[in-house]
Amino acid sequence: MARWRVGVDSGGTFTDVCLFDEEAGRVEVWKVSSTPDDPSRGIAQGVEEGMRRVAPEAGDQPGAPVAYFGHGTTVATNALIQHKGVRTGLVTTDGFRDLLEIGRQKRPDLYDMQADKPPTLVSRDLRFEVPERVRYTGEIETPLDEERVRAAARALKQAGVKAVAVSFLYGFIRPEHERRAVEIIREEHPDAFISAGHEIAPEFREYERLSTVVLNAYLGPVMRSYIERLTPRLRDLGMTTTPHLTQSNGGVIGFSMAAEMPVRTILSGPSTGVVGAQAIGALSGFPDLITFDMGGTSTDVALLQGGSCKLASEATVHGYPIKAPMLDIHTVGAGGGSIAYIDAGGLLKVGPRSCGADPGPVCYAKGNTEPATTDANVVLQTLNPEYLLGGRMPVRQDLARAAIAKLADRLGLGVMETAQGILSVVTANMARAIRVISVQRGHDPRDYTLMAFGGAGPLHAARLARELDMRRVLVPRNPGILCAMGLLLTDLRADFAATRLMAASADSVPDVAAAFDDLTARAESWFAHEGIAPENRRLTRTADLRYTGQNYELAVPLPNGPVTAATIEALSAGFAEEHRQRYGFVAEEEPIQIVTLRLEATGLVRKAELRSHPMAGPDASGAITGQRQVWFPEAGDFVSTPIYDREGLKPGNTFAGPAVVEQMDATTVVPPGMTARVDSYLNLILEDA
Repeated sequence: MARWRVGVDSGGTFTDVCLFDEEAGRVEVWKVSSTPDDPSRGIAQGVEEGMRRVAPEAGDQPGAPVAYFGHGTTVATNALIQHKGVRTGLVTTDGFRDLLEIGRQKRPDLYDMQADKPPTLVSRDLRFEVPERVRYTGEIETPLDEERVRAAARALKQAGVKAVAVSFLYGFIRPEHERRAVEIIREEHPDAFISAGHEIAPEFREYERLSTVVLNAYLGPVMRSYIERLTPRLRDLGMTTTPHLTQSNGGVIGFSMAAEMPVRTILSGPSTGVVGAQAIGALSGFPDLITFDMGGTSTDVALLQGGSCKLASEATVHGYPIKAPMLDIHTVGAGGGSIAYIDAGGLLKVGPRSCGADPGPVCYAKGNTEPATTDANVVLQTLNPEYLLGGRMPVRQDLARAAIAKLADRLGLGVMETAQGILSVVTANMARAIRVISVQRGHDPRDYTLMAFGGAGPLHAARLARELDMRRVLVPRNPGILCAMGLLLTDLRADFAATRLMAASADSVPDVAAAFDDLTARAESWFAHEGIAPENRRLTRTADLRYTGQNYELAVPLPNGPVTAATIEALSAGFAEEHRQRYGFVAEEEPIQIVTLRLEATGLVRKAELRSHPMAGPDASGAITGQRQVWFPEAGDFVSTPIYDREGLKPGNTFAGPAVVEQMDATTVVPPGMTARVDSYLNLILEDA
């Protein structure tokens, strides 16, 4: 029986399944509607249906042939967006009870009286202060008052909290007080989910650390409950392999660690799309990419320079600061389910509100009456006006047209102009997101290839590329499930960090070396816990540096080998180059400061292999399945357009727009003036003629 590697990406609209045959190198894909009420149900359904298609010989145990299972999820993200975490308490240093609400004064909307702050996740009556103080030097100034901790734990238990966050002022330097507080709380409230600052975010900046620890506690029971539901579902399918879950940093971890650190899975789904893009771009000869992942609810973009995406050590997700390693991905609320409406000023807007999977766009005929981006594409017939998912999901174009007609009447426009207007607004939103990660950081989008994936990415990619003057678009073989495929192209990974404020000078060599020795010991312990063989262990060192007095840092790779004075010199030189790239100048006379040392631990695992195919010549006519009238704004009318079946396209095939390429998991639009060719890895490459 063949052995299969399975990757599943559970999104807000669809659950995508990618299956890779280890022996034959065959890739199969499957897609089912998500089940927002219980995502584990949709995942189990997708795995069962997908495996029954490729391994019918497994009978009533379709999960038995699965040798590896990786999973990306939006459970933590959705719980945060919808504020459906658990009742949470906080124990913190005396005098810092209100830090969670005070935050920082450095806010773009500081003087905006209409700005809405996200709800505070711990109400003030559930925040308890206890006497304790560790100085920044690590010296204990005030011992921990254990009785106050015990009293706080009892009060929180009586208040019915299900999770407790513990974060003391300098707990990341000397964690004894936090450890003891956790022990006491566990004695008094054994059923509580407890998160401690020195374990979740052992770095400086007290507000960001506190926010991260609170988020982890708030989401912990939700993630644990989800994993407890999913695990037996997979077991019932006959699956015996150890399941893994994606982190925001693009790597995967075991379910047990994910249950303890859900804050590290906030960008679980989008991160593996970037990993997949990285692998495919390298094979196809396009190392400099801007990824464009458009799904049903949102669009995620990232910049890959030289084949790699930068890691961010801190980000703000839906208004909440998170201090955890994550790929530098920017998200906007623009997806196939984004709802179009007219604002108070009479202008057409799209998103960020989404119709989700249930009821979905109007054309799904599940009760929604507000038109979404997908409805506009169905009306313009860039999407199949009769069905999606290769015929498995019928759609109602008449309902979509009627919903858009209501908007058109209010705008004084025709139905087609309004539908095209919806797409133009969405394109502008996505272009703005790409400028954030490129132009605003010193990168010219014209120097990059746009890699489009997600269920809706290839549908909009050509228009977006033209909006940004980008000349090339790369659409992978299975764009709609690339995030699921990315799960089969990534490794096990964990990140460790230690804040050590010191000058970037030769005098700091012993302290830097000692800190990395400690981080390495922690990484080795993690390797052992995950059962990673010594020959499959990899360590990568970086350091966050800044000019003394600067507010924020830049990450710089640390050279291999023992830490010496030459290592520090190389760090300083790397920082200067990074500063010039980001800000356009170097302050040569300013002293440089080392802030946080980081260690990335990678456990290599067997990955799916993407294989090259022999060229079959330029003639693509054999893949044409028919013609369809498609609205193109260049013509201002419908144009008779050939429809290509992606399955029928062979390496070397070329054709010119206008054209539409259909496949089960996505649709690619090639507008007039663009050409398309298929490379040896079956990627579709669009270029302006």
